[in-house]
Amino acid sequence: MEAFVFWLLAAIIIGSALAVVLFNNIVHSALMMMVTFIGIAAIYITLNADFVGLVQILVYVGAVSIIIIFGIMLTQRGNMRESNPFNGQKFGAAILGLGLFVLFGSAILKTNWSISQIPVQESYVEAMPEIILVDLLLPFQLSGLLLLVAMVGAIVLARGVKKPS
Repeated sequence: MEAFVFWLLAAIIIGSALAVVLFNNIVHSALMMMVTFIGIAAIYITLNADFVGLVQILVYVGAVSIIIIFGIMLTQRGNMRESNPFNGQKFGAAILGLGLFVLFGSAILKTNWSISQIPVQESYVEAMPEIILVDLLLPFQLSGLLLLVAMVGAIVLARGVKKPS
């Protein structure tokens, strides 16, 4: 049963990732990217990595995807049906993708996948708030400030600049 669930999730992830690239409407591509992220989170959850799966949903689906959709909606003009047109570099992209597939596949097949005997700490989740809010407070706040500046910049670009008369 576990193998069936894995292959079903893998098919959903690959199908939605292909849809991100192949859809002509960029909003639909962004929504399919969210489906891809949710599928990856489901893989994590099936591997008993619940915390990583929930972080995947919160960070990628909840934050990154929404920021991308806001950016698209704030900056997009004109016809949305053809907002993600194909370009003339499909052949080169296919060659590059095939080359990367062969490279990663050979690296996976040549790697020794032995499991180490390092003891695993019981719960990293309990230590997370202290690490984030004490040890990494400045980078945590700076990343929030950076996201705020990026959002304000997208709004300013979407509104356009009025010339004084």
